[in-house]
Amino acid sequence: MHTGVIRSTAAVRNTTRSLASGRTKGKGKQRERYADESDEEATLLGNVERSADGEPDVEEDGDRSSTLSRVGTRGKQDKSRTIPFRPSEKLQTRFPPNIVRNQKYNIFTFFPVVLYEQFKFFFNLYFLLVALSQFVPALKIGFIITYVAPLAFVLCITMGKEAYDDYKRNLRDREANSQKYLIIVPPSSHQRSTSHLSESTTLFDVDPELEPNLHSHPDSGPHTRSVPSSSLKVGHLVLLEKNDRVPADMVLLRTSDPSGTCFIRTDQLDGETDWKARVALGVTQGLKGGERDVMMLEGEVYADAPIKDIHSFVGTVTVHSTPSGLAHARGDNTPTVEPLTAENVLWANTVLAAGSAVGFVVYTGSETRAVMNTSHPETKVGLLDLEINRLAKILCAVTFALSVVLVALNGFRGLWYIYVFRFLILFSSIIPISLRVNLDMGKTVYAHQIMSDSEIPGTIVRTSTLPEELGRIEYLLSDKTGTLTQNEMEMKKLHMGTMSYGFDSMDEVAHQLAMAFGAEHGTSGTIATGAQLAMRGRRDMSSRVRDVVLSLALCHNVTPVTNDDGTIIYQASSPDEVAIVKWTESVGLTLIARDRISITLQTPTGSALTYDILELFPFTSESKRMGIVVRDTHTGEILFLQKGADVVMARIVQRNDWLEEETGNMAREGLRTLVVGRKRLTGQQYAVFKQRHHEASVRADGRNEAMAGVVAEYLEREMELLGLTGVEDKLQDEVKSSLELLRNAGIKIWMLTGDKIETARCIAISTKLVARNQYIHEVAKMKTSDQIRDELEFLQSKLDCCLVIDGESLQLCLNLYKNEFIEITTKLSAVVACRCSPTQKADVARLIRQHTKKRVCCIGDGGNDVSMIQAADVGVGIVGKEGKQASLAADFSVTQFSHLTKLLMWHGRNSYRRSAKLAQFVIHRGLIISVMQAVFSAIFYFAPIALYQGWLMIGYATIYTMAPVFSLVLDTDVNEDLALIYPELYKELTKAYGRALSYKTFFQWLMISVYQGAAIMIMSLVLFETEFLNIVSISFTALIINELIMVALEITTWHIYMVISEVVTLFFYVLSIAFLPEYFDLEFVVSTRFAWKVAIIVAISALPLYVVKLIRRRIAPAASSKLL
Repeated sequence: MHTGVIRSTAAVRNTTRSLASGRTKGKGKQRERYADESDEEATLLGNVERSADGEPDVEEDGDRSSTLSRVGTRGKQDKSRTIPFRPSEKLQTRFPPNIVRNQKYNIFTFFPVVLYEQFKFFFNLYFLLVALSQFVPALKIGFIITYVAPLAFVLCITMGKEAYDDYKRNLRDREANSQKYLIIVPPSSHQRSTSHLSESTTLFDVDPELEPNLHSHPDSGPHTRSVPSSSLKVGHLVLLEKNDRVPADMVLLRTSDPSGTCFIRTDQLDGETDWKARVALGVTQGLKGGERDVMMLEGEVYADAPIKDIHSFVGTVTVHSTPSGLAHARGDNTPTVEPLTAENVLWANTVLAAGSAVGFVVYTGSETRAVMNTSHPETKVGLLDLEINRLAKILCAVTFALSVVLVALNGFRGLWYIYVFRFLILFSSIIPISLRVNLDMGKTVYAHQIMSDSEIPGTIVRTSTLPEELGRIEYLLSDKTGTLTQNEMEMKKLHMGTMSYGFDSMDEVAHQLAMAFGAEHGTSGTIATGAQLAMRGRRDMSSRVRDVVLSLALCHNVTPVTNDDGTIIYQASSPDEVAIVKWTESVGLTLIARDRISITLQTPTGSALTYDILELFPFTSESKRMGIVVRDTHTGEILFLQKGADVVMARIVQRNDWLEEETGNMAREGLRTLVVGRKRLTGQQYAVFKQRHHEASVRADGRNEAMAGVVAEYLEREMELLGLTGVEDKLQDEVKSSLELLRNAGIKIWMLTGDKIETARCIAISTKLVARNQYIHEVAKMKTSDQIRDELEFLQSKLDCCLVIDGESLQLCLNLYKNEFIEITTKLSAVVACRCSPTQKADVARLIRQHTKKRVCCIGDGGNDVSMIQAADVGVGIVGKEGKQASLAADFSVTQFSHLTKLLMWHGRNSYRRSAKLAQFVIHRGLIISVMQAVFSAIFYFAPIALYQGWLMIGYATIYTMAPVFSLVLDTDVNEDLALIYPELYKELTKAYGRALSYKTFFQWLMISVYQGAAIMIMSLVLFETEFLNIVSISFTALIINELIMVALEITTWHIYMVISEVVTLFFYVLSIAFLPEYFDLEFVVSTRFAWKVAIIVAISALPLYVVKLIRRRIAPAASSKLL
């Protein structure tokens, strides 16, 4: 075997050498040595005889030493590497440490970064400057604590929350980094020299019969050491057991399975829950001494520079000598070179599903595929916060303009610039710091309401700053596997031309199969119940059933795996295949054993059928089919069996009149269809095919095309059409109705999946993501810019279609026509992107955000969705079969997709409407008192003197108004059922005219504040009493009652807490009057004069607004009021 590998890879080896030598810095030198210790060098080069100058003997080992030396001469930009077995520590330190780090801060960056994140918002910075100004005596107005305390409170809450979140991330990182792994280490130096001696003896002198005795030495077992994941380095040999997480990217050298295969779970990498097969290197799997021999290999592994693509890997392994010394025993010094592909590599974050394995670490830490496909989380800020920040800038400009105007009207007398600053501080309540406190408390209430909702149990709010964003989503990007589907396949239909079996009639298939096998074994003479077909060339029904079921039981890549408890589970790279093999078992034909060379089945009668596997042609996205050549060990009959997509199988099987129609019918039902065909081969036909196929397989160029051509010529012709299968991928509960509801709410839905086009297309149809009879436009395998441009032009003219695009074409679109692609696709009703890498998913989310400036929500359930979730405005993670990685990284965690409708339509809509109303009311509350201050100062000679001081200002922002204003977070305009029945209510909020907070609504509140503030102050002065004290008591009481009435006018649906807050606040205000004699004259306050004057002022300020509101309800009622 090895000789064949050596000869066929001569060209590969020469190319590798020339490439490697091209990367060396010192081109003039014949070779360069490692800058290692001399004993390390001796170990690496084995017993190489040295010439006088200390160089290895070129005649003996020139190739080896030069290859080994190249790793040290890589350019800094070139991250490809050649790593010897047992590399030096100096070489290992050149690569990144294998540390997982998801923390946002460290002890030095925490305070600066958190403070920057807070004060980059204008209104926070404004509050800080106002608070600091109170430490300047000339600018001091009132109590310092009234300015400093609210800001300090907000900052402490924010920093505490950030610190706690980062501490939890740190704990998770520490847990991952401290996970222990066994690495195989060389024996001690004395044992090593002994073993070298033994090896050299083995190579030449020892009789093969005595060889096993060498390995029975007590020290011959592998020496292992337990190290934490963070201490693993490039070049380490790691021993993995079942269910171990793979800690770094590594080349698979050996497995416990004699065939050299193992299965891994890749759900945290590509989102697919089915197991993937990986193959160990032949040269290392074949070593007799096991792990110990692997450790003593002489050779190196070449790996290309790390890239993001998890489906490709380029590398070679070169072995100069093995401890068993097969090559040297023959006297053949040529190194063995084996090419490495993604099939030979275990990526970090995958899990070994069965058995044990030995891997050689090639990439660590930041260079692993898993980390390269993960983007660092950004601090997410809600759109409402950004809008309020913009409004704060307008208010600041108004404040500054008002201050300058008042000083200008006074003629810029005296220290006018100090007066400007004093006015600025007097009017600082225009941008009230209580706005930030109220909004943050509101977000906490919304988060509590979401998490305590009994209809969406298990929902967790991980980012409490974003509930309002849920009410403004316009694009939903969803994963497929595990999000829209359960990833549970079930065989639903079998069609055989004249007969069709549905899910309910599978027992009839089992009956026919039992009869067919019974007839074969002589238990039944004739088939009494089978439909006897008189037409020539047709077999009876039961033997046709036997043929199709047998073909399905043989034509697959499924391996039965025995669990620890003795149960058998089926594993394959595609869940479709597992579903079909489970179905054949259910009808009586069971797969009981499978290896690389044979398949064993158990018939309904209990006897075993064994078939030799002669050839296997695996499924690829290009071929869209898989085939197998098997030979019955009992009869010697050779069969070529093939199953695949109808588009390719239709031209391979014999002409028929039913296939196209039936595949269309099944596709409309959302079933995944596979066409099954068969061809009988004679021994001579197979021998000719094998010879031609082998000739094609050793061609240096155009190998794949030549091999496919031979298969097409000799096997894929006039195949007998046996049947058509329909497999259903079970959808999550209520997915169809949820998607329809979201679409009616004006949300455009994109499906981004790592699965193949055919599967994604089926799911798009079965979930009703694509409307009935809607045209589906497929874009796949695009190679040139002209092709892309043509496709985009077509889409531009047909915006009502659904686009299905593969990852390769998507990347080309993003590289060449990014803006045009996003502009066109964002107008389409639905987009399905297949074969997407995690990074592509995140890139699409960012592009839609940047281009449309609309809110994007991403939902997924696997580790491969984390980047997309973090790139979205709102990330939703589903706790599912693929683990909790997506759920932990998300802003909101749900247990199933259908919960998203309640989260958006009800909680999201309410959160946004309530926060918008609350923000505008708090701004109104600050504006009205500032307008009163401005009117007061203007009348009293433009003096920067506070109208209300001390406790009145503290009370106004807290006890006198806070509870009623904050009770607005409980307001609802429609009930829960109506919000879910009429998703158009949600759609209205995302439109410019229906937004709850806009410049239009803001200026409406601004005008209300100016009118009410001026009305209260002017009327208080008109009703002026002899003392200034009475103006304060009259105007302040009118102001408080006016605010309570305004809250009542704003409420749509009354809640018990709202009533309590209004009554209790009024009671506290009346009670406090008695305790504030410096502001209130009790004798005047209890008089009737006080009562009627306050009543008139409140009527003038509030009554007109009530009348306007009534008229508006009649003329232009809100959409929600029409439903009540």
